[in-house]
Amino acid sequence: MQAAPGAPLNSAPGTPGTPDTLAGGPKVARGRRIGVLIAIAVFVLAADALTKALVVVHLRPGEPVHVLGNVLMLNLLRNSGAAFSVGTGNTIVFTAIAVVVVVYIVRTARNLRSLGWAITLGLLLGGALGNLADRIFRAPGLFRGDVVDWIEVTRYWPVFNVADSAIVCGGILTVLLAMFGYHLDGTRGDRAAQAGHDAPDAADAADAER
Repeated sequence: MQAAPGAPLNSAPGTPGTPDTLAGGPKVARGRRIGVLIAIAVFVLAADALTKALVVVHLRPGEPVHVLGNVLMLNLLRNSGAAFSVGTGNTIVFTAIAVVVVVYIVRTARNLRSLGWAITLGLLLGGALGNLADRIFRAPGLFRGDVVDWIEVTRYWPVFNVADSAIVCGGILTVLLAMFGYHLDGTRGDRAAQAGHDAPDAADAADAER
């Protein structure tokens, strides 16, 4: 049947020209989330590189600057281990781990449609790239470089940097998102349970059509 002049044409959802397509659709939503991920990763990487460059120029190892007494200090430290000086001496191992983390995040981003996960992965990616850059370009050599740490909170907490902070924040967000059932694709809840609820509804609809 031909529609009356001026009346909207009814099209299947997702076809060209429909509101779903004009509003953006899954590809545009994924593109926006990836944009958030990249923006956060670039910000963390830039902040980490800038602060490290400043402390290397203005601080000397073993001569901490007390900002808030012994509670907050700026203390230049060269770290060959992981975050918070864990595993000192295993630089090559942690370099390889950082590369794997970066590759995994990039591959995972293909299914990204969640804002929360975009922020989380952006923090993790920026932090991993920040410390990886040190391992690649700093002394004593390629892929064996020491990471620059400079933030010290009391004498009882390991010295860290901006990249370490981003990694820790990303790790906390990962636990929270998983705990509350948020998925990379933007859905929430137990998928198996949701499928179980959807199946009876589909069966009822089929019976109603008979």
